[in-house]
Amino acid sequence: MRWTSIPVLAAALTGGAAIAYAAGFTLPEPPKIAFLYFADKSDGGWTQAFEEARVKVEKSNDVQIPFVEGVPEVAGQITPAAERFIQRGYNVIIGTAFGYSDTFKELSLKYPKVAFLNASGTTNGPNLESFYGRTYESQYLCGMIAGAMSKTGKLGFVAAHPIGPVNWTINAYEMGALKMNPKATTTVIFTGAWNDPVKERAAAQAMADQGIDVIGQHVDTPTPQIVAQERGIYGTGHHRDLREFAPKATLCSSAWTWEKFLSPELKKVAAGNWEPSPYGAFPGIKDGGTDIACCNAAVPKEVVDKVMAERDAIIAGKKIFTGPIKDIAGTERVAANASLDDGGFWKMDWYVPGVITQK
Repeated sequence: MRWTSIPVLAAALTGGAAIAYAAGFTLPEPPKIAFLYFADKSDGGWTQAFEEARVKVEKSNDVQIPFVEGVPEVAGQITPAAERFIQRGYNVIIGTAFGYSDTFKELSLKYPKVAFLNASGTTNGPNLESFYGRTYESQYLCGMIAGAMSKTGKLGFVAAHPIGPVNWTINAYEMGALKMNPKATTTVIFTGAWNDPVKERAAAQAMADQGIDVIGQHVDTPTPQIVAQERGIYGTGHHRDLREFAPKATLCSSAWTWEKFLSPELKKVAAGNWEPSPYGAFPGIKDGGTDIACCNAAVPKEVVDKVMAERDAIIAGKKIFTGPIKDIAGTERVAANASLDDGGFWKMDWYVPGVITQK
């Protein structure tokens, strides 16, 4: 069914948008959707994952969704890009950057009849929903493969910043590796940037020089995988299936499946009485955050089977961060038989034993 064929009933029945917002947000006109991309649509990582999802959403829902590329995290460029679409009648604006958060909040207040969604954002409201994925699930599965395939037990992880959404992927990666190899360690180097191939190359080369034989990542480019292939070792990717860039080295990837989240969420917006979560949407493998792109032919079938069994368990409700869990200093972070709550993920500033951090 086309979104434009879904009747917008709530506003008509209540007599106005302001009343409709009290029960849920309803567009006064049929939905017209547009994307603002943080970077180039062919960046190989974060933005390209959205571009691929956009094409899938278009095809599965018989709509056309325009986009604009290269909108940096600067209010002076975000606002005019969004307003150009709004002035042309687009009433569902999707952003793709953490740095859009405050500007999208301001836009949602200025344009209360427009729906706003923003990936990796932190702001929410009656017509604004930020969303991000439970990337620790897919990174845990990739960690299992890394632990199983490492001959040395020494894993590496090239990461951007030591913040919650990155720290939980590091911890999950090590926890997955430990499930397959109880002596596995994960050495982390932070580049200080989401997209800096020069620093990523230097970090990955330093890891290979230290005898690390599997390199994971939470940065935007495939550079760590390319270095792994150059050095004759393995890697695991992030954002997309990075076997495209390093088919011999990349064992698996933690890959976004945004179409699985966006398609049903946009249908909710179109149907009316949309109620954005006041804390933002946080989908896992089951609902369209990330999933594991698995696997390189080098990974033995028995390893793949164990990983897929864990994937099934996660979809069925298994909580990876279930206690007892202590950090590297021995402080209890999750009590026995308890599970980490969402607030605990977002403020995660600690690492599990086996993680070795380097700047």
